Amino acid sequence: MMDLNMQAGNSSFLIPHRYPGRLIAAEGLDGSGKSTQLHLLSFWLRAEGYEVIMSEWTSSKLIKRALKAGRKQGSSDPRLLSLLHAADIAEMHQSDIVPALQRGAVVLADRYVYTALARDLARGVEHEWARNVYQFATRPDLNIYFQISAEEALRRSLSTNPLLKYEHKAGMEHTPQSDSIDSFRAFQQRVLDAYERMGSQFAFLYLNAMLPVKQQQQQLREAVQHILPGD
Repeated sequence: MMDLNMQAGNSSFLIPHRYPGRLIAAEGLDGSGKSTQLHLLSFWLRAEGYEVIMSEWTSSKLIKRALKAGRKQGSSDPRLLSLLHAADIAEMHQSDIVPALQRGAVVLADRYVYTALARDLARGVEHEWARNVYQFATRPDLNIYFQISAEEALRRSLSTNPLLKYEHKAGMEHTPQSDSIDSFRAFQQRVLDAYERMGSQFAFLYLNAMLPVKQQQQQLREAVQHILPGD
């Protein structure tokens, strides 16, 4: 039996698309395993004959310079960070996602607007203001949320990077902790709380990220089959 939980809600602040392709977005805390699952999913989809585009949310050089400048100042305005992240996603959206959807490809987005929104809320940005910032984005055909605890996210992140660096995703510019690990834990918990609040508003497909990798992949494929082009 599938251990997936769909929480239906209103995702109307995002624009529905009429392109022949499909957009599948994966959200979740750092270390939730979403990247691994998307790569496994891409192998399967290509074997089934679909064109697959992997879209990863990585900051452009310009945005990275702006973020670095903000960190040097010791703090960053939450709304400014929100606008910078929105600019990153807008560039990815226009250059990668929309053209692929127009061609009929399946786009696998490793983090999308809901991750940005959750981080904005964790930094204290007003919900309505943040939602308006991301209204340009295409609504995913399937939005998957990989569920793990903040403590598990920290454990997995430390297993791959024992020395967490000062990064905006650790929230050190908005938390009183001077230690990066304590800051990461506190910030990830706030992001997790934001995800959980969003679950009652938007259509998330919840996947238990503590399950074995093969079991997660099986459940993911079963969910994806229902929204593929031609089905």
